[in-house]
Formats: sequence, C-alpha cells, structure tokens
Amino acid sequence: MYEALLRVAGGGAYERATDGTDTTIELWCNDHCDLLHVSGDGGDRVREEVERTVGVSERMTQGDEQVLVTAECLTARMENNVEGYLAAHGCLLVPPLKYVDGAKLVRALALDADALSAVYRDLTAEFSVTVEAKREIRSVTPDAPLLTVDALLPDLSARQREVFVTAYERGYYELPRETTTAAIADAVGVERRTAEDHLRRAEKKLADSLVEYL
Repeated sequence: MYEALLRVAGGGAYERATDGTDTTIELWCNDHCDLLHVSGDGGDRVREEVERTVGVSERMTQGDEQVLVTAECLTARMENNVEGYLAAHGCLLVPPLKYVDGAKLVRALALDADALSAVYRDLTAEFSVTVEAKREIRSVTPDAPLLTVDALLPDLSARQREVFVTAYERGYYELPRETTTAAIADAVGVERRTAEDHLRRAEKKLADSLVEYL
C-alpha cells in the first residue's frame, strides 16, 4: 500500500477562508454535513464563509478554537471535489481534510503507486498540486496509526545523528544553554565548524519533516 500527502490549491470555499491567515481547518465529511475543527485567529472569517456557503447548524467555541457542524455537506455542492479524483483510480481519502494557507492537504492511500500517480496527473490538470510527502506502507494494524514515528523522522547521516544527540544530551537546547558547539565538537572529535555544520543540517532535516504536521 502507498500513501501520499498532496497540497491542492484551487480556490474552494474553505481554501479561501484560510488564505492569508494562520487559521487551520480540519474537516470530517459525513453523508449530510461536515464537522469542522477551526483553530487560529481567523476563525470568524471561516465561520462567515461557512455560513455563506453551506450554513452552520451547531457551533462550539473555546478561545481561538471552534467546532462547527454545517447545515449541508460542501462536497455535495462541488463538481470537481478531490474525492471524485481519488475514487476514479481506486484510492482512499484518509480524513480529516486539512485546509491551511489557501490550500487543502489530502492524505491518499492506494494499493498501487501508479494509481497515486494517476490521481496526481488528473488533479494537476485542474489545480495547483504539490506532493508534500509519499511513502510505502508495509503493514497496518488496528491499533497503530498510518502516520508512524518512523515516517516522520528524516534520514540523518550517522555523523549528523551523533552530533544532534550529543547536543541534546549535553543541554544545548535547554534554556539557558548548558553547553557550546565547541564542547560538542570536542565530544565527537571534530572541528567546531564541522560540528556546527552537521548540527544545522540535522536541524533543517528535522524541521522540514515535522513542519507540515504542525
């Protein structure tokens, strides 16, 4: 089985509601309505867009978070929804759909990697699409999520891993710092500049792997 995380931008109602804000929408689609979890300081803008598009039947608010139950399902009003592209090639959508920065993040599953490629090809004919991540799933168990820790961790070199772990264990990331890059370099037996380069590269890889899930 194969999984891909696609960023799809096409100007839909929920995409518009998050464009230019720090607001995130997570959507679970039901047969007659949508359940939305909205977070960020643009929540009122999202609610107004939802009310204008499909209506709001229930709303709960706490701080800058809202849970909205829509009066109608947005998918039923759309002709080119992503579910149709996935179904055409036998792929599955893993909920929730996540809307952020004017686009939606779609987690798709397929038994065949070629099916995901076909979905990507069809979507790019209509939308702006970016492949954020892809991987092969070798096993799935009922009590384990499809998104595992191993899938999140980047491929660090042995030296990058050694320098990063040494830095962490010696308190480099404590506030205030309990060690220096010179001390880390001495501990692993390299020059300070080399240790700093390994550390920056490891940090960059870790940040790139995790930021899309924040």
